[in-house]
Amino acid sequence: MSTVLVERRERISILTLNQPERLNAFTARMHAELRAALDEAAADEAVRVVVLTGTGRAFSSGQDLTEDLPRDAQGGVDLAPALARDYNPLILKLTSFPKPVIAALNGPAVGAAMNIALACDIVLAARSAMLQEAFVRIALVPDAGGTWLLPRLVGPRRALALMMTGEALSAETAERLGLVYKVFDDAGFAAEVAAFAEQLAQGPALALRLMREAVMASGGNDLAAQLALEAELQQKAGASADFAEGVSAFREKRKPHFQGH
Repeated sequence: MSTVLVERRERISILTLNQPERLNAFTARMHAELRAALDEAAADEAVRVVVLTGTGRAFSSGQDLTEDLPRDAQGGVDLAPALARDYNPLILKLTSFPKPVIAALNGPAVGAAMNIALACDIVLAARSAMLQEAFVRIALVPDAGGTWLLPRLVGPRRALALMMTGEALSAETAERLGLVYKVFDDAGFAAEVAAFAEQLAQGPALALRLMREAVMASGGNDLAAQLALEAELQQKAGASADFAEGVSAFREKRKPHFQGH
């Protein structure tokens, strides 16, 4: 049985973590299947948007702690190789993905799963969802990009407090802090996510890709460098067929029909 279900709905690829009996805890197999599914969606020109969600009552409880802990040659616990093999490539893949990725939190996102969600472009949450940097509870340091992502979203002091206390954040609190874009009632969550994803899928794919490129670069640029990058990316966007269509639609007072190039 696959640990990641892949469903295509026209221009949307839905990737569902599928170990509900373990609250969709991440295993090496799940990592491999998720990376493969993301690669497939990236290569498929018909896919405009990817949705990452979970089966059952959780998005994911994080790392599956029932797996045997990796050991070094002397028999001591060594977690670094597993991070290098699984989590680090996944986070880098998500943060450089060429298409919008929506994390749809159908339930709790705990530990590494919280950081995987934050590595996506947009986080939507069911009202019953919660986010938690739970590493402190087992005497570990946040990984999966958490120490890079969280301070940039909420500031270093608040990020440290969330990491050091392991406080669980409700969906509403996470929305207030800017970690979640929108919260929907559980009963209508799937339908709301589908509608949101379809809205993005109808958008100008090239412009969306250039937007995320600009935002990802902004953290390492000063203002002058970012202004130069904006000019470079705007040149590409302005030469696109979608820009011509957008201008025509504006002048003709109709909805634009973007083709993604």
